[in-house]
Amino acid sequence: MMVEHTARQPDPPVVAVPWSVIPDYHCFGCSPHNESGLRLSFTPHEDGLQARFRLDRSFESYPGVVHGGLTGVICDEVMGNLIVLARQVPAFTVSQRTRFLTPLLIDREYRCVATLTGDGGEEPIRAAADIIDADGAVCASSTATYQPFTLADARHQLSLGDDEVALLSHALSTADALPPNGVRHVHH
Repeated sequence: MMVEHTARQPDPPVVAVPWSVIPDYHCFGCSPHNESGLRLSFTPHEDGLQARFRLDRSFESYPGVVHGGLTGVICDEVMGNLIVLARQVPAFTVSQRTRFLTPLLIDREYRCVATLTGDGGEEPIRAAADIIDADGAVCASSTATYQPFTLADARHQLSLGDDEVALLSHALSTADALPPNGVRHVHH
């Protein structure tokens, strides 16, 4: 009797966001220091960037259903971090449109996959994201436009000290960035 063994592909490495150089950053979407946040972490995806998540009842709207606003937050978070990692520049969300196909359910596994849409050099920057369930069905889609900014220009809007601006600037310029179009070609 012959038994076939298939090797499990290792999980992709978690991508460090530049904000993590600030020891207590509190981003609602991705900070591990924000007790009430989503605590998303990111991994490369062949189309851009992804985050896997499962939300509990503290994020509930109707019984058993994730609050719809959080769907947009998750998409915005993954798209925004894709821009930071692919273009090595932070960007503010200018507009976002989210289409809800099916509700997200509490305590279910989902992943959000973000891609950059456009040729890679235009401003504002455009991105898209899909939230996909464990069966591969798209539950929500979002598109957004982002305006890049420099830390120096937006400093008056951000609560950052000189040392934090220097840390973030260095992290942005030296990060293990994704390609400018956000797409890594996977070789088989």
